[in-house]
Amino acid sequence: MNSFTDLEVWKKARVLRNNISDLTKSFSAEEKYRLIDQVIRSSRSIGNNIAEGHGRFHYANAAKFFINARGSAAEAIDHLIIALDNKFIDEKIFETFKNDCEECMKMINGYINFLRKQADVKV
Repeated sequence: MNSFTDLEVWKKARVLRNNISDLTKSFSAEEKYRLIDQVIRSSRSIGNNIAEGHGRFHYANAAKFFINARGSAAEAIDHLIIALDNKFIDEKIFETFKNDCEECMKMINGYINFLRKQADVKV
């Protein structure tokens, strides 16, 4: 595996990022620099951190970026809760996106565990 784009977890984050970008197009224009900006930034950060972590030389250092990616997925869920509370999305859409974020988090957790095992082997 040579590129972060080969990672299934990055592919999942990419789909999530694109779906969130499409979703926010239906939000109120007054939210452009508030909620829309925040939810898009957090969803982009998931893949960005996966890419940066993959580019790190040491496994332990790479794991830190995957931990950040997991945090960004959790942050995206919180922004989606705000969208739900403000009635920009309904419960069904929220649950779909929440599940996608949680699936991303599970995949990230798996990769973090892999990295930690690799770090133990290399020591």
